[in-house]
Amino acid sequence: MSDTRATSQTVRYRERLRVPLWWWLPALGLAALIALEVNQGVPAVPRWVPYAVLLPVAGAVLLALGRTELRVVSGAHGEAELWVGNAHLPAGVVARSAAVPRTAKSAALGRQLDPAAYVVHRAWVGPMVLLVLDDPDDPTPYWLVSARRPDKVLAALAS
Repeated sequence: MSDTRATSQTVRYRERLRVPLWWWLPALGLAALIALEVNQGVPAVPRWVPYAVLLPVAGAVLLALGRTELRVVSGAHGEAELWVGNAHLPAGVVARSAAVPRTAKSAALGRQLDPAAYVVHRAWVGPMVLLVLDDPDDPTPYWLVSARRPDKVLAALAS
């Protein structure tokens, strides 16, 4: 069965939670250092093989870390919906929402965190969005999601 919702949705806000660009230099440097160690330790392997294997692996890992997409879409009936990866949340079940600044992030993820909460945390993204749910059918009390611009996410959900 095909999903036809993608054709009837308009995107209000979209953001990909990519790793910072400066992470690429240390990651590729570490892969090159490990390739050099392999070259020195295993002389039977051609010199180019460790580099040809480890540099793309480092790039693939960084791309995989930053593939999570956060988007707010409006369906055919105009109701907003938050999508984080494959999980989605209709705006109608959100009772309260707030932006969690970088300074309060450790408290929100620490002792105050409810184990039943839905959390999408990316350490390289500072602020977060807190969405408290009011859905008796859902055991999840709230969503806590990393977002670079939480004010724009909340505005897109509210409009």
